[in-house]
Amino acid sequence: MAEFLDWDAGQLAAAMRGGDLSAEAVMAATLARIEARNPAVNAIVDLRDSEVLLAEGRYADAVPVAERGALHGMPIAVKALSDVKGMRTTEGSPLFADRVADSDSAFVARMRAAGAIFIGKTNVPEFGLGSHSYNPVHGVTLNPFDASRTAGGSSGGAGAALAMNMVALADGSDMMGSLRNPAGWNNVYGFRPSWGTVPKEVGAESFWQQLSTIGPMGRSPRDCALLLSVMAEAEPGVPFNMPERDWDLPEACDVAGAKVGWLGDWGGVMPMEAGILPLCETALGVLRELGAEVEDVAPPFDAEAMFQSWSDLRAFALAGELAALYEDEATRGRLKPAAQWEIKRGMEMGAMALHCATKVRSEWFAAAAKLF
Repeated sequence: MAEFLDWDAGQLAAAMRGGDLSAEAVMAATLARIEARNPAVNAIVDLRDSEVLLAEGRYADAVPVAERGALHGMPIAVKALSDVKGMRTTEGSPLFADRVADSDSAFVARMRAAGAIFIGKTNVPEFGLGSHSYNPVHGVTLNPFDASRTAGGSSGGAGAALAMNMVALADGSDMMGSLRNPAGWNNVYGFRPSWGTVPKEVGAESFWQQLSTIGPMGRSPRDCALLLSVMAEAEPGVPFNMPERDWDLPEACDVAGAKVGWLGDWGGVMPMEAGILPLCETALGVLRELGAEVEDVAPPFDAEAMFQSWSDLRAFALAGELAALYEDEATRGRLKPAAQWEIKRGMEMGAMALHCATKVRSEWFAAAAKLF
């Protein structure tokens, strides 16, 4: 009866903006679907009261059509690492199980201004550390296609919620694959934009911490573009913020003349499960048929050196964010072992190791720029 929940987000949003669908009806159908499907995967957590959400849907229906935003009436669950005013921001940690946000994260505020209705949160690994979304506060998120497999992480709840058609759009965050591997493992789409496209909070440590960024997830590239058009914004108070651009995608994209570089398994350095590379190469064949030029690319950089650089920079960044919890004996034991190891490693890192990591990162940047 609620086939509109299976529509692309753009089609659903347009129907609510134009008044062809009521936001209250979409909310009621969304809540019914979550009740029926979420127990199998545990993707959506901290679901808000249904009567409150239905009332917010009715409020959205009363907004004049001319004043409706791009996400008018859209039910969205935000990743449990980000703030939604009045909701818990647990980050999957028992240390923050009772923390309630008194304001929205910057990108959440932009989504709210565009008309989104926040229904709850999506599950994550503790502090977003790891590619399996489980934590002692909300439990584990399972893969919708095979309950014996992981939904990925750290945006595993978002990926599984999209795959189960419980939401049409979701935000993710990504340091090294956190919105990309859940998208792949749940058969949806995740896009990590260039750093600075989605600005963080003014005053955040963005001069130093440029490893992780916010990005969109959806069931189609056009849906990702729709959400990114709302999340991305020029913000002069944030260093290295990217200029605004038009993110709209046409219904049909012409790839004739496009050049695609294919790295494969980086010359055998990156292990792949049997069948994965041939599957990718089949897709590349389709791009060739559509007129794209696909070129095999030799490994452009030492993968081991790149990973060591990234690993060192990540540990240093996490130590800066979580050192106070590690140094306090009352809270250290409540951090998961992986977090304790990462923080300790970052705190013990010397200046020369940090210098070497940033030097390798700069060299890789130059190599990538030359490749393109």
